[in-house]
Amino acid sequence: MNEGKDILGIIGGSGLYHMEGLKNVREEFFDTPFGSPSDKLVFGEINGRELVFIPRHGKGHKILPSEINYAANIYALKAVGVKKIISVSAVGSLKNMIRPGDMVVIDQFFDFTKNRKNSFFGDGLVVHVSMAEPVCPYLRGVVINSCKSLGIHYHEKGTYFCIEGPQFSTKAESLFYKNSNFDVIGMTNATEAKLAKEAELCYATIAMSTDYDCWHEEEDNVTADMILNILNENAQKAKNIIKEAVKIIDFDERECECGSSLKQAIVTAKKDVPDKTLERLSIFNLYK
Repeated sequence: MNEGKDILGIIGGSGLYHMEGLKNVREEFFDTPFGSPSDKLVFGEINGRELVFIPRHGKGHKILPSEINYAANIYALKAVGVKKIISVSAVGSLKNMIRPGDMVVIDQFFDFTKNRKNSFFGDGLVVHVSMAEPVCPYLRGVVINSCKSLGIHYHEKGTYFCIEGPQFSTKAESLFYKNSNFDVIGMTNATEAKLAKEAELCYATIAMSTDYDCWHEEEDNVTADMILNILNENAQKAKNIIKEAVKIIDFDERECECGSSLKQAIVTAKKDVPDKTLERLSIFNLYK
């Protein structure tokens, strides 16, 4: 584990690390006790700060949302010295006011997934982490201020409704989610947020609206081609937000409580936890 640096972690599409001004780019294979991350970690520097990227679905977008090894991705970022993660994700809009191309700085999640591992713990160790506030308030503020500085149209908060996928919603489902007053819909970020909280990492999501799902009677039903076209148009916005965020982020201090989320969450006494479980989670420094 790299204790000497505070590297900004970025999770998103593989195109994000092809940004102007990124220097000393290198790729590294990384393995974890939870298996391999989605792809090689890509390191680079911008404005003298180190960033590390993980393409969530692998290069070439080869991994379904339910197939992503979320635990390995978050573990790998923590192991190389990351304390703060900005996650960039495509979402469908569930509200008229959130237009395709808008950025939503998520503050809440509703996890409707069914078939994925969403915790580092178990195997003789019980931990109940609070998810009341799933997103780092400090890092959210950094993203909001970056959008303001760049003049990018954004929504200051929103609830991300996370489905299993990989299918898009039926119209009946989409209308139900909309009428339940959720803001955007996606397939990945609630799982990331839970694991980042367990890993005591700051986490924020830039949700890029690509479509109106299929609830909107006046818009075409969502297709993969539609999403890709909007994504390509907005990739530069996401890169610019990240570059601006690097200027703002305090890399030396953590102005939040994310780094102590395990403090009152561990239920099992250390003496009762199997050695192999403690070893697998040694970088978490559970019993401080």
